[in-house]
Amino acid sequence: MLAATVLPWSLAKAETAPRIVSLSWEMTEHLLKLNVLPVGVADAQVYREWVVHPPLPTSVPNVGTRTEPNLELLAQLSPELILITPLLEDIRYKLEKIAPVISYQDFTQEQDNQVLQRSNLLSLAMQVGRTIKAEDELLRMDQHLLLLRQQLLQHFNGQPPNVTVIRFASPTVVYVMGPNSMPEHALQRLGLSPALAVEKSRWGALQKPVTDLGQINAGVVLYIGPFTQQERVFSTALWQGMPFVRKGHLAEMKPVWTHGGIFCIENLAAAISEALMQLPADTGH
Repeated sequence: MLAATVLPWSLAKAETAPRIVSLSWEMTEHLLKLNVLPVGVADAQVYREWVVHPPLPTSVPNVGTRTEPNLELLAQLSPELILITPLLEDIRYKLEKIAPVISYQDFTQEQDNQVLQRSNLLSLAMQVGRTIKAEDELLRMDQHLLLLRQQLLQHFNGQPPNVTVIRFASPTVVYVMGPNSMPEHALQRLGLSPALAVEKSRWGALQKPVTDLGQINAGVVLYIGPFTQQERVFSTALWQGMPFVRKGHLAEMKPVWTHGGIFCIENLAAAISEALMQLPADTGH
């Protein structure tokens, strides 16, 4: 749920962008898509390394971590608004001494995370007077996703394979992107179904032993790069004996963030499509 915060009328109507500090990566993504450059971001450098898109200019300072923001630095930046998630509700009273605070819900098991992040974007856009921009960006994204879906259908002659997206945690453990994860939402928008059924969780990513991937027979496995120990894994008899590996139904995705705002679905869909287009048209048939 969004916090019931009413901002000054001038903030939404201002001709210049408001001074906003974002202590949430999802909301940082949304601000950048709305052409609002935050004056400070929590874990800014780590955002640049992991999230990457939309790019965060190096001129935007780091304001501590997402769990422990630097209150002194926040005050020095004189923000007009601070964006948080429920993770920081326990220090909300301290933040409110600096500027008004809005809390946006993050990933939950109970809600559809795609719907949630779309709602978060539109709510933020309304607060900062960027509703038209938000609607334009969502329309552009929806059109892009439709184009990617059509391209995959054409490539696979109307019969795209089932797909499971993973990220290696170690040579023996993988994160399987399951129900309500942003990768699975991206798969759905592309008209694809999962190759391996896993249980639902808050973040949608389940830790599983690598051996569980052996259950995938006809489907495709896409792993998110980089994975620096792939030679250690891919050279083993266990890995080479898995059905999807023997059939060549494996491809690497370019690095992409999996727990972001609404537009991370577009980034994921583009990376998924690019990886799948490397595979033969009869893959998974």
